[in-house]
Amino acid sequence: MILSRPFHRCRAPFRLAPLFSLALTLSLAAGMVLADDEPGVTATTLRVSAIMPLAGDNAVYGLNLKRGLEAALAGQQVQGRKLELTVANDFGEPITTLEVGNKLLETGVFAMIGNVGALTTLKWMPVLTANRIPAVGFYAAGETGNTEVMLNFRPGHAQEVAELIAAGTVAGVKPGRFCAFVQNDAYGLAGIEGLKTGLSRLPETQPIIAKLEQIVDMTMGGINPALNGMGPVGFYRRGASYLRDGYQSLKTWEQTSGATCQWVVLVAAPKVAADFIAYARYKNEPWVFAATSTTVAGNELARLLRESGVNTRLIATQVVPALNAPLPVLGDAQSALGASLNALNLEGFIVGRMFLTILRAMNGPLTRDNFLKTARRQPFEVGGVRIDFTAGNPGSRLLLLTVLDLDRVEVVTAGDLPALLKP
Repeated sequence: MILSRPFHRCRAPFRLAPLFSLALTLSLAAGMVLADDEPGVTATTLRVSAIMPLAGDNAVYGLNLKRGLEAALAGQQVQGRKLELTVANDFGEPITTLEVGNKLLETGVFAMIGNVGALTTLKWMPVLTANRIPAVGFYAAGETGNTEVMLNFRPGHAQEVAELIAAGTVAGVKPGRFCAFVQNDAYGLAGIEGLKTGLSRLPETQPIIAKLEQIVDMTMGGINPALNGMGPVGFYRRGASYLRDGYQSLKTWEQTSGATCQWVVLVAAPKVAADFIAYARYKNEPWVFAATSTTVAGNELARLLRESGVNTRLIATQVVPALNAPLPVLGDAQSALGASLNALNLEGFIVGRMFLTILRAMNGPLTRDNFLKTARRQPFEVGGVRIDFTAGNPGSRLLLLTVLDLDRVEVVTAGDLPALLKP
C-alpha cells in the first residue's frame, strides 16, 4: 500500500533522549542508514511526490502514469522505510504546477518522480535544480531543463521524430515530402528540432532546414499559430482544438514547394491528432501519418480514431518494450495492472522500478546527492530494461517502431514499412 500525505507541514513529535538513543540503536542494528535532516526522509518513511494532470484535457497521461507508479511502489521499502507517494493534480497548467509544487516541498520531499508535461517541466525545473531535488522519469520532452538533477527514462521527442524521418526514408519518402503538425509550445518545438535532425541526414535538404530554423528563431518571442504558412509545419494552439490553420499551412507548403506532403509527423495531443487525421481524410488527403509515443498516448489515439469511424494505419514510435515482451518487468507489470496494462501505465511502472533500483544500489546515507551520484555511477538492469545514466540523459535508449491498425499494435522495423504502406 502506498501512503499519501496532505499538503500541511508535518513536525516530528518531541522524543526524550533515552528513547531516541534506543531508536537509533535499533535502526542501525536493522541496517538502516539515517540521514541528517534530509527532506522527505524519516526513520520509517521515504516521501516522494509527483505532479501531473489528473483531470482536464491531458488527464489520460496523469491517470495512467499514476496507476503505473503506484503499482510499482506499492508495499516497497528502502533501508527499512516505507515508500510514501503523494500525487498532486496540476491540470497540466504551469501556474498550478508551481502552486502545488511549493506546497509539496513544504512537507518535505526526497524526490519528484514521473511529473507530466513539457511546459510544466520547463517552469518547475529551476526550483528542483536550485534545491538539488532529483527529477526522476518525467514524462516530458528530454530537452526541457536538462540539468544534473534530471534523470529521464524516456528519449526526447526530438529523437522520436528523427527516428520517424529515418523510417519514412527507408519506406521511400523523398526529403521534400516530410511534413509535421505540432503543438505551439516546447512540446511541438522539440518535434521541429527532430524534423531538422532527421532531414539533416538526407541530401539536398538545406533549403527546408533553413525554413525550419527560421521558425525556431521566431519562437524567441513565443510560439504562436502566426508561424503557420512558413514551412512544412502546421501549428495549433496549446489547449485549443482549432486545427484548420495548421492544415492550411501544410497545403500552402505543398503549393509553394511544388511537392505534396506524404509523411506527416504528429506531435500533438491525442484528441487534436485524431481530429486532424479525420479532417485530412475528409479532405481526401493521401498522407501517411506518423506519431510520437506521447501522441499515441497508450490506447487513447486508437480509441479516439475508432470513435470517429476513421480506419487508418498509423506509424508510431514507442519508448517501452512491447506489451508481450518476455521480460521480468513485463511480468510484474501484468500481474500488478492486469487488463488495464498499456504503454502509458507501463512507462509509469518502469519509472517506479527504476527509482527503486537506484535507491537500493546506494551505499551510505539516504540523501539526494548520494542518490544522484549512485544513478550516474553505473548502468542498471530494471527487469530486463537497461538503464544507463553514466553518459547523461536519457537513461533508456529503447526506441521501437510500431504500426497501429485499429486495436492491433505491431512492432516492426523500418525495412517492413515499404510493404506495409502499399495501397
